[in-house]
Amino acid sequence: MRPGKIIIGNWKMNPLIQKEAEKLFRAVAKNIPALKKTEVVICPPFIYLAQLKKFSRKISLGSQDAFWGGTGAFTGEISVDMLYNLGVRYAILGHSERRSLEDDVIINKKVKSALSAGLRPILCVGESARDADHGYFNLVKEQLIGCLRGVSKNSVGKVIIAYEPVWAISSTPGRRDALPEDSHEMSIFIRKVLSDQFGRDASRVKIIYGGSANERDAAEFLSRGGVDGLLIGRASLSAEKFSKIIKIAEKTK
Repeated sequence: MRPGKIIIGNWKMNPLIQKEAEKLFRAVAKNIPALKKTEVVICPPFIYLAQLKKFSRKISLGSQDAFWGGTGAFTGEISVDMLYNLGVRYAILGHSERRSLEDDVIINKKVKSALSAGLRPILCVGESARDADHGYFNLVKEQLIGCLRGVSKNSVGKVIIAYEPVWAISSTPGRRDALPEDSHEMSIFIRKVLSDQFGRDASRVKIIYGGSANERDAAEFLSRGGVDGLLIGRASLSAEKFSKIIKIAEKTK
């Protein structure tokens, strides 16, 4: 993994057909220069992974989820080993849109399985609302401790923490924009929790922001948000917007 920033595109359940997925992926690869400081990852739906890996070495592939088991009677699941053997190197785990289906215990099993298989987990944490008593800090702490329980100090540096305030993502009713100050405040807190848990090894963990960041606010989050990169949702479905974010990251110190 390159030193510097990491930009991750989460396509979610888009686009509808493979030709459109290929067109979007090729367009991003064409629009970005040779990168020296920025790692780019795209996480498309599972069914497009095998085809997209053929098109560009500038872009790494990630999955939007992964199952903790190896093989067996797990209908509908896709294992970390299957993904790794396909050429996938990253996996989004614990995304807010999936947390209603799984708890920290399940996410923890996925994180440890991903690490064992050679995948880099992109662990999503974040609060659904901000209360006046700052209880949301405790929620994020519980998520971090629960999802990283049993991860060794030697392995924790391979984990990427994506701070994803649910109140800021586009699919949340009544959403509002988060500010770089919100991200910076939480990144400091996450660093403290990780340091308490893993000591000096916690400094190797990348923390990124993932609350509906786009090409208009990317520079502010990357320069003032206390983060090492961005997890991009809707804007990653536009080759023009996503490429612009990547170029911004490449120029950011």
